Formats: sequence, C-alpha cells, structure tokens
Amino acid sequence: MGAGETVATRKGVREVQETADVEAGLDALDSAPVGPARTPLRQILRERVLPPVAALVLVLLAWQIAYEAELKPDYLLPSPADVGRALSDQWYEGTLFSTVWTSMQRGALGFVAAVAMGTALGLLLGAVRPLRVGIGPVLSGLQSLPSVAWVPAAVVWFGLTDATIYAVVLLGAVPSIANGLLAGVDQVPPLYLRAGRVLGATGPARVRHVLLPAALPGYLAGLKQGWAFSWRSLMAAELIASSPELGLGLGQLLENARSYQDMALVLATIGEILVVGIAVDLLLFAPLERRVLRSRGLAGTRS
Repeated sequence: MGAGETVATRKGVREVQETADVEAGLDALDSAPVGPARTPLRQILRERVLPPVAALVLVLLAWQIAYEAELKPDYLLPSPADVGRALSDQWYEGTLFSTVWTSMQRGALGFVAAVAMGTALGLLLGAVRPLRVGIGPVLSGLQSLPSVAWVPAAVVWFGLTDATIYAVVLLGAVPSIANGLLAGVDQVPPLYLRAGRVLGATGPARVRHVLLPAALPGYLAGLKQGWAFSWRSLMAAELIASSPELGLGLGQLLENARSYQDMALVLATIGEILVVGIAVDLLLFAPLERRVLRSRGLAGTRS
C-alpha cells in the first residue's frame, strides 16, 4: 500500500469517526427530556421563600429592639404589635380591602392607559427618526422628573377629580414604557427585520409578528418600570389631591393618618402600599419574565 493510499485511508477513518460522533450527539439530543426540569418544592422553599421570610423576621426583630430601647417615644415609633392592631382595626371596620381596592383599581386603569399610549409613542418614535431625535431627550427628561411635581399643575388643570389622579399616573408611566420599548427595538437584529420583509411582514404585520416579539425583553422591562412609576405617581396624587369626593385610597388614608398623628396607622398604610407593589411584581411581572427567558433558552441564566 502506497503512502497516498495510507493517507486516504486515515482520512476516511477520521471522517467516519466524526460522523459517528455527530450521530451520537444527535441521538443524545433526541433522548434528552423536552422542556425545563421541574424544580423540587423543597428547593423552591429553600431558595425563594426562606430568604425573604428570614429578612422580614430580622426587620421585625430590629424594629422591636428599637421600640424596647425607646429610641423614640412610642407615639413616634410604635411597636410591630401596635401596627398590627391598626391593621386589625381596619379589618373590623371594613375599610382594609375597600381602601386597597380603590387604589388598585385606579392604578390598573391608569397603567392600562399608559401601556396603550406608551406603546404607540414608542413605535412612532422608533419608526420616525427625526421625531425621535427631537422628542427622545424630552421623553428621557420626563422619565427622570419626580411624579409629585405634576400634582399641583394637574390640580389646577382638572381640579380635585379623578382626572387629576389619572393625569399624574399617565405622565409618570408613559415615558418609561415608551423608552423601554425603544430600548428593545434598538436591540432587534436587522436580520430579523429583513427576514420579515422577505416573508411579506410589512406595516402592522411587521410590528405584530417581528418587531414586538423581538423587542419583548426590553419592552417588558419598560412595562415593569412603568408599573412602578404608575404606583408611585398614584400615591403622590392621592396624598396631595385629597378630597371626600375622590373616595378613600391608600394615599388619602396615609395623609389622614399623618394629620391625626397616628403613626401606627401611618406605618400600617405604608406596609399595605409595599405589599401591593410586591404582589404585583411577583404575580404578574415575575412569571412573564420567566416565560420570556424560557422561550429564548435563557431560563437557566437566572435563579
């Protein structure tokens, strides 16, 4: 056998081996379980439930220690038990859920309107470059403007009505949603847009089937931030634009408790506001984020 035949034989053997390795890899992929592995309940409790519960216990313990040490008079720094009694009084008076519901209803309606307006504005600025160059910096400035600054102007424009509260919510949330969508659009690979154009996705179909799905991570981040701004703006509006005709929301309750020097009720109301914000994040945005990450094969990159 000549040298040329020997080299050819070795090359053939090597190609056969590489082909076998590829086939083995494909077989392993075919036999792999489809979908993400289910996380054991014990691991979920240990990694996701226990840390926040432990942190809450530590906060309450430090609070109780500060109360026992009389760092402040009890009418300025009530104990956790005093705050618990304030919540219990709201429960027995029937105002706990009605107050939370009033604010949540306003926040949800304002947020839905902000999503519609912010999405339309973000798509418009993303499509028209000169418009983005002119309005983009103003939009970023509005996003950094404290929402409470809009309350006096809104009261002058609309009086002590629901329109004042919704105006403040929209002015606080729309810039965040629009900027989030713009950030997502900027990260869309041009190849996706060209592929969509080749497949006939133009106009609204291009936005629905190509642009929005590709920009979804940035858009979702903008929605999450938009909700945070909506909730903060709502509390600022309810605190200042307080009137019996508007109904009793969490912001009005907080202002009433302050005027009565009822610190237990003040802290209880702050806790209710905090719980609503955490609940919306855990029940709405966290599952959406996990679903988006999982659909892009990134579920394992985040605990």
